[in-house]
Amino acid sequence: MLKQSFAALTLGAALFAQQALAADYAIDKQGQHAFINFKISHLGYSWLYGTFKDFDGKFSFDAAKPEASSVSVSINTASVDSNHAERDKHLRSGDFLNVDKHPTATFVSTAVKSTGKGSADITGNLTLNGVTKPVVIAAKFIGEGKDPWGGYRAGFEGSTKLKLKDFDIQKDLGPASQEVELILSVEGVRQ
Repeated sequence: MLKQSFAALTLGAALFAQQALAADYAIDKQGQHAFINFKISHLGYSWLYGTFKDFDGKFSFDAAKPEASSVSVSINTASVDSNHAERDKHLRSGDFLNVDKHPTATFVSTAVKSTGKGSADITGNLTLNGVTKPVVIAAKFIGEGKDPWGGYRAGFEGSTKLKLKDFDIQKDLGPASQEVELILSVEGVRQ
């Protein structure tokens, strides 16, 4: 009986330890500690910057086993903001994001591969403008720890480049403007 109880306690402790390694986080959109920004060349002369103001998501993170981590994000494409109302109206049109037909863009990871201490490539499927393509986000771990409100947080940054035509965005902005760079900064609150 004592052996069985000890075995049950040992198994329970081992299961708890395994569960404690991976943690689920909600992206802190309400505190505005997460950003999905972009930049694209304007005619090869300067950079145009913008952001998506409305998105939501979650991630699971295991520092000891990064390949067990995962990410999913949903973006309201109509929330695009490039700090110019007329340009934003054009970006929402059928020439670019086509928000009437495709109001949501999503990213769901399919694999995470460590590329060194605190860095990883996150491969996943990006659905944008009704087209789903695999993309790779080069991610860096920023840090984790307790916050002043009794919670626990983890933060990352990452970037990827997208060819506009890969996502059926046919508007030709010239040879210097065929790609857009997404720049991500994500802080999550452990659930």
